[in-house]
Amino acid sequence: EPEKREVAVGTAEVREVFKVPNRGLIAGCYVLSGVVKRAAKARLMRDEMLVHEGAIDSLKRFKDDAREVQTGFECGIGIVGMNDVQAGDLIQVFEIEEVARKLGEPTAG
Repeated sequence: EPEKREVAVGTAEVREVFKVPNRGLIAGCYVLSGVVKRAAKARLMRDEMLVHEGAIDSLKRFKDDAREVQTGFECGIGIVGMNDVQAGDLIQVFEIEEVARKLGEPTAG
C-alpha cells in the first residue's frame, strides 16, 4: 500500500467574508504564497489554531470558476462544511501525495 504524505501547496489570507445564497460562506482571499488549487484540501487557521479542515468546494477569480489561483491574486474560496470564517484567518492549502513504498521498507503504524 502506498505511503500518504501531506504536501503544502499555498497560503491565502481571508480579507472579507461573503454570504452566498445556496452556497454558504465564501472567503474573499489574497494568495500570500504558492498556489490555491480547487482539487486540494484546505485548513482554516485562526491565531495559529485549527478552526476547520475540508475539501475546497469552490474557487473563483472574480465571477469565473478557476482551477488554480497564483500568488499575488485575489480569489473566493468555499470550503466544504466551513461555517465560521473571519477576516484575518489564514487558509493553508495542501494535497495528499501517495508515494510508492520500496521493498523492504518498514510500514508506519
